[in-house]
Amino acid sequence: MSNSNGGVYTVIAELPITASLHIGRRNISFFKSGFYAYVGSALNGLEKRLERHLSSQKKFHWHIDYLLESAIVREIVWATTTVNAECSIALCLSGELPAVPGFGCSDCRCRSHLFYSRDVERVLAKVMNAFEYNNLVIQKQDIKMYGRT
Repeated sequence: MSNSNGGVYTVIAELPITASLHIGRRNISFFKSGFYAYVGSALNGLEKRLERHLSSQKKFHWHIDYLLESAIVREIVWATTTVNAECSIALCLSGELPAVPGFGCSDCRCRSHLFYSRDVERVLAKVMNAFEYNNLVIQKQDIKMYGRT
């Protein structure tokens, strides 16, 4: 992937234990153990954005930064595109998976950009379906071990 490529992505992360997490300026939020799918976009530099999400050395800026401090990234699904399909993917997922209200969507009218499932296969299938529905050529990366154990 080239740094000049932009695109849309979904980070699938596992929260191994139920936790109360402080997310940005929001109050402390309760997160059940399980798998979370976070939808984002980076139309100017997808590779750099994904590297940032995977880095443990960063200044917290986005809601996902706070969740990834406690969660383990398991997979990333992405597609290079010049069209911002982030909200369309989030809308597809909102009909299929429970949403964390207000998460990751402060710059749009979506209900959420973070979705939950206890089953990693279910969340991955729903993410893949959302990308396919939006006519995006899916790229996928397994992350064997990242984050805190």
